Amino acid sequence: QVQLVESGGGSVQAGDSLRLSCACSGRTDSTYGMGWFRQAPGKEREFVAAITWSGGNTYYANSAKDRFAISRDNAKKTVYLQMNSLKPEDTAVYSCAAKVGGVSWLTAHYDYWGQGTQVTVSS
Repeated sequence: QVQLVESGGGSVQAGDSLRLSCACSGRTDSTYGMGWFRQAPGKEREFVAAITWSGGNTYYANSAKDRFAISRDNAKKTVYLQMNSLKPEDTAVYSCAAKVGGVSWLTAHYDYWGQGTQVTVSS
């Protein structure tokens, strides 16, 4: 089992920045691709960004390109999502997820999920 705990969410103004963290614990001997997803009220969960185990490859949803950056520190077992130039439409619960092996933009492909952290962006 792998446990994921997100932190760093909050309420900010449009144009501000936030850095989310996802701390991993438990059985972390496998190589995991990591993803960030978000779910706004009344909407389905959607892909935001993903990063391979080595950190050498990153992937972003169109809505996140040029504003968000995903990174990881395997020594600290932590994945980050730096979010800049936040917009009201970025308001959602952000969750991190772990996938054995590679990465995917599909929620169904991920094996473990955190509880999420709320991000609220006001105009």
